[in-house]
Amino acid sequence: MNHAHDGHHHDHDHGHDHAHDELDARDLAAAFADNPIWLRDNVEMLSVGVDIGSAGTQVAFSRLVLRRKGEDLTSRYIVVERDTLYQSELYLTPYAADLTIDAAALGDLLDKAYGQAGLSPDEIDTGVVILTGEALRRENSEAIGTVVAERAGDLVCATAGHHMEAMLAAYGSGAVQTSHDRGGRLLNVDIGGGTTKLSLVEDGKVLATAALHVGGRLLAHDAGRITRLEPAGRRHGVSAGVGLALGGQVDDPGLTAVAEEMADAVLALLGGEGDPDLWLTEPLPVDLVALDGLVFSGGVGEYVYGAETRDFGDLGLRLGTALRQRVDDAGLTLLPAAERIRATVLGASEYTVQLSGITTHRDDAETLLPQRNLQVVAPAYTLGEDPMGPVDAGTIAGAIRGHLAAFGVKPSDDIALALTWSGAPAYPRLRALAEGVREGLAARLEHGCATYLVLDADIGLTLGRILRDELGVDGGLLVLDGLQLRDFDYVDLGRVRQPSGTVPVTIKSLVFGDRMIG
Repeated sequence: MNHAHDGHHHDHDHGHDHAHDELDARDLAAAFADNPIWLRDNVEMLSVGVDIGSAGTQVAFSRLVLRRKGEDLTSRYIVVERDTLYQSELYLTPYAADLTIDAAALGDLLDKAYGQAGLSPDEIDTGVVILTGEALRRENSEAIGTVVAERAGDLVCATAGHHMEAMLAAYGSGAVQTSHDRGGRLLNVDIGGGTTKLSLVEDGKVLATAALHVGGRLLAHDAGRITRLEPAGRRHGVSAGVGLALGGQVDDPGLTAVAEEMADAVLALLGGEGDPDLWLTEPLPVDLVALDGLVFSGGVGEYVYGAETRDFGDLGLRLGTALRQRVDDAGLTLLPAAERIRATVLGASEYTVQLSGITTHRDDAETLLPQRNLQVVAPAYTLGEDPMGPVDAGTIAGAIRGHLAAFGVKPSDDIALALTWSGAPAYPRLRALAEGVREGLAARLEHGCATYLVLDADIGLTLGRILRDELGVDGGLLVLDGLQLRDFDYVDLGRVRQPSGTVPVTIKSLVFGDRMIG
C-alpha cells in the first residue's frame, strides 16, 4: 500500500551532494522497495485507535514500521517507527439517553474520521477500539464495542479495562519512554471523564497499574443546574459537604469544593490513605516522595499543564487546577507529557501490535484466518534444567490439561495455546513437545477443534510438521512463533502478509465493567 505522508516529508537541499551515514526507515524502504529480503524483515502497517470514554471519543490513524530482530531462536518484530497520519478532533461521546450511548451516532463519527483521513476500513491492518471509564458502565457497552469494531475494519476488536487503559496511556503519554531514557521511577496519572488510571513505570517498563473513581465529568452543569451526575460524583459531593442532585442547583464555590475534594482524594490514596471505596482495582499506594517524577495525561491533564483553560461545563478545569496546585505545594517533580488528551488512543496503536515470526506452520491459513478474540491459555511447565537434555511429554500434556480445566475451557471453545521453549531445538526434544501438545489437546482434537499454537521461539514450522505429518493431527492447524503472550490476553490474528509470510497479531485484555470476559 502506498500512503502519502504530507506532514513528514524530508527535504535534503543543502546545496551539495552528500551521503547519509544513517537512513531513516522511510528512506531505506524506498531504497530497497523491490528487495524481497528487505520486505520480509521490514513490514509497514496501518493501525487505527478508537477511544470511547465517558466524555470524549477520539480516533487516530498511525503508520507503523516493524523490523525483525533476530536473536537466538527468535525473529520477533518490534515497532521501530510510528507516524501519526491523522488525529480526529475530540468528539463528545454521544448519549441517546441517560444510561445509553448512541451506537449509530458513534458509527457516524467513525465514518467521518475515515473520510477526513482519506482511508477506508479495508486499508487498515490492525488496531484497537477501547471502551473506557464510565463508558464501561453503560447498558450497551458490549454491543457498542462490537458495532464499532465491525465498522473499524476486519482486524479491529473492542477492548476495554482499567489496567489496559492505564498501560496504554503510559505508553502514549511518553512516560514509559521517558523512564527508559532518563532512568528512574515515574507515575503516569491519566484522568479522563469518569476514572483516573495510574501506571507505575521504571526504566521503560510498566510495573503496576490501577484505577480510581475520580474524573472530570462525573458531574456536568449548565447555567448553575446539574445536567449529569454519576454516583461517584454524588459521593465526592458528600465528602466535600456539597449536596448534589440531578436537576438541582450548584454554584461556583460548590463546584470548586467538589473538585478540590477529588484532588485531595487522589493524593491521599496514592499515599495509602483516603477512601478505599474509590479504588476500582486493587490499590496502588506509592511513595510520592521517592518518585522521580509525575506525568499527567487524559483530558484533565490538559488543565494540569495549562494547555487548556476553557470550561466545558464540568469539573475538568477546577480538578486540573487543584491537582497542579497540590503537586507544586508538595514539591513533586512534574514532567512534560508527549501527549495528554490523546495518550490512550495513540498508545493503543503502538503497544498492542506484534507480528508472528517467519518460521510459522500455516498450511491452513486460508481457512483459519482472520480470527477475532481468541482467548490465550498459557500453561506453565519446565523443559528440564539441561538445555540439551530430554523433554518429558507427559509433564507438558498434564500442564496443558490442567490449565484448560482451570480456565473452564470447553472442547468446543476456540483458544490460542501459548507455549514456551528454551534450549536446543534438537529433534527428540521437539518431538516430545509435540507429543505433549497432542496428548494435552486430545479432547479438543477428538471434538474436531482447530488448533492455534503460539510460541515464543522460532520452532513453529518444525513443530507443525511433526504434529501434522508424524503424529497425525488433522483438522485446522496453525502454529505461529516469535510471539510473547500470557494468560488473560485475547488476540486477533490477521491474514498472512506477503512477502514476509508473517501474521499480524493484536493483543488485548477484555474487561467490560467489573466483569472479565472469559
